[in-house]
Amino acid sequence: MNKTLFRMLCVLFFVIILVSAGVLYFTFDVRALEYLTTFKWYYALLALGVLSVGLFFDATRLITLTRLSGEKMDYAHIFYAVFSNYFLALLTPGQGGGGIAMLMFMKRAGVPVAKSTLIVIVRTVFSILFLFLMMPVVFFFDPVLVSWMPTSVIILVCAFFIGAPWLLWHLIMGGRLERWLALILFTVVARFSRRFSPRVQEAIFLGYRDFQQAMFMLKDNPRQVFRAFVESGISLLFIYSVVPVFIKAFGISLPYYIVMGRMCLINLVLYFTPTPGGSGVAEGGFLVLFNSLLPPGVSGVLAVLWRFFCEYIPFTIGAIVTIKCFGLDILTKIRDRRDMDS
Repeated sequence: MNKTLFRMLCVLFFVIILVSAGVLYFTFDVRALEYLTTFKWYYALLALGVLSVGLFFDATRLITLTRLSGEKMDYAHIFYAVFSNYFLALLTPGQGGGGIAMLMFMKRAGVPVAKSTLIVIVRTVFSILFLFLMMPVVFFFDPVLVSWMPTSVIILVCAFFIGAPWLLWHLIMGGRLERWLALILFTVVARFSRRFSPRVQEAIFLGYRDFQQAMFMLKDNPRQVFRAFVESGISLLFIYSVVPVFIKAFGISLPYYIVMGRMCLINLVLYFTPTPGGSGVAEGGFLVLFNSLLPPGVSGVLAVLWRFFCEYIPFTIGAIVTIKCFGLDILTKIRDRRDMDS
């Protein structure tokens, strides 16, 4: 096996075991053993079914976005792209490798790199946008989360979650954000010119250009855009539903909307964490949000089950299909993206 890949897999395996063991150790309670003895194993099958539905809608979203760009992908490459995202997102810092893996499979399916880049950007934007718009709803139905905030601050936070996406859209469509970005970059470069290379400056502008083109692509296809956004929401909600399924498996009754709201919150945070796949942050955040709702010791077990089903199972499938298609030197190809333009 490629030494770099083998080393990263070993490190990842060690981190997963260490984090999972730490979560179970620090949350262990003798009373949790009573719930473990009453665990209904067939709920694990239901969790797999719910996860499969979520992944299915993740795939249909990719199909919709591909058609929106005027391209087509066969179902095999759609399947590969979805699971490869889980594999390389968990291996790379900030989940950056996941999007690149999808680009590689989309190129393999005949989709131009430029369009693939836009599709991957829109896919990510839709997921974050859905979670952003869910936050006011979450705070309304679960006021405990923001009970420490003054009412005026809560209103401002909710206004931000609703207004920020709308404002960003209009700034991009009007070209104003481009002028502001140029001004900010010019100021930064003028003061810290020695710290930024021309390549970094170019990367910033190219990244913004890709994002802007993605927004223009959305503007011209409102129906397909709405469909893809709905599929994004359905996909996320079904994947997050794995947690309430396991809560039910322990015979614990919690309001479904409370559990799903907190899952939306923690997964929004995970989009902005620098650790590979959100490792450590995900488990810690889960404990912070669910310790007060669950019996002692159960939250740690649920955190491990959630990560195992929603991340590590898709990761394993993604590892198999990605290595099968691109070989053991996949990380080298990820680091050197020049081969995508060949």
